[in-house]
Amino acid sequence: MEERVAKFRTTFQEIGSEISKMIVGQEELIRFVLFGLFSGGNILLEGVPGLGKTVLVKSLSKVLDLEFSRIQFTPDLMPSDIIGTNVIVQGEGDKQLFEFQKGPLFAQIVLADEINRATPKTQSALLEAMQEHQVTVMGKTYKLVEPFIVLATQNPIEMEGTYPLPEAQVDRFFFKLDVFFPSVEELVLISKRTTSQEEVDLKKVADGQTLLTYRSLIREVPVAEGVLEYAARIVLATHPEIENSHPLSKKYIKYGSSPRGMQVLILGAKINALLSGRYNVAIDDIKAVAKPALRHRMILSFEGEAEGIKPDTIIEEILTI
Repeated sequence: MEERVAKFRTTFQEIGSEISKMIVGQEELIRFVLFGLFSGGNILLEGVPGLGKTVLVKSLSKVLDLEFSRIQFTPDLMPSDIIGTNVIVQGEGDKQLFEFQKGPLFAQIVLADEINRATPKTQSALLEAMQEHQVTVMGKTYKLVEPFIVLATQNPIEMEGTYPLPEAQVDRFFFKLDVFFPSVEELVLISKRTTSQEEVDLKKVADGQTLLTYRSLIREVPVAEGVLEYAARIVLATHPEIENSHPLSKKYIKYGSSPRGMQVLILGAKINALLSGRYNVAIDDIKAVAKPALRHRMILSFEGEAEGIKPDTIIEEILTI
C-alpha cells in the first residue's frame, strides 16, 4: 500500500509540474483541479476573462492524453448543439433511417467555456452527463467514455450577459474554484512566455486508465467515525433552519449544503491525506478542502447578498467549531 500511495503522490506532482509550464502561479488552483480529476468530480472555475482557465483545461488533456472537446456557451446555444441529435440518413433500399450524431459532449475532458452565458435550459443539458456519465436522446441512452469530467468556466455573475446557474447544476460540481488575478511578477512572466517564439512542449505523464486506477485507491482510504461526524457537523452548520447551526448561517444563509457537500468533503480529504503521505483521513484534511467543496453549495439570503458576505467567510467561522 505504501508503494501505491507513493506512486500516486509522484504522479500527482508530475502532472502539476507539467501544467505549471503553461500556467504561471495558481498553484492552489492547479492542485484542486487535480483533486477533481482524480476523484472523478466536475470542476467550476470562476474568474474574469483572460486568466488562463481555457489554457489550463487544454493542458490537462495533453498531459493525460485524453480526448478534449470545447463547447463555447452563447445565448443562442441549444441542448442539441451539446448532446447531439438524431439525423435522417439514407439506408438500404432507399429507406430513410434515424441515426444519432454525437455532439461535442462525447469526449473525456469537456471544457464548458463561459457556461453562464447560455440560457438555463441549455446549461441543464449537462446535468445527466455530469452526474450519470450518460445522455438520453429520444428515450435511448448513450454512455460516455470513461474517464469523463466537465470543467466549466464562468464569468462573475455581475458581468453583463450572464445567467445564474441552476442550483441543481451547481451542486453537481465537485469544487468551485476562484481564479485570481496574477501579481506583478506573474504578469511579467506571463508576458515573457506568451510574446516570445519559445513554445512549451507538454509531455504525457499519465493516461485514462491510470486515473481510473487511482480513483479506486482514493476510495479505499479509511475514515474514522469521529472524522465523519466532524464533516457532518460542518455540513449541518451551514443550514440556518437547524437549531445548533452557526449564527452566521442563521443570519446570512438561505439554504445550506446538500449531502453531496459531505461526500465531496470526504473524497477531497482522502486525496489530501494521500498527498500528505498518510493512509487515513484527519480533521485537518477536511478543513483543507472545506472552502472549494462548500462555497457554491451555500445560497445567501437577501441580507447576506445585501451586505456582500462571502461564503468563504462563513466557512472559516464554521471550521472553528
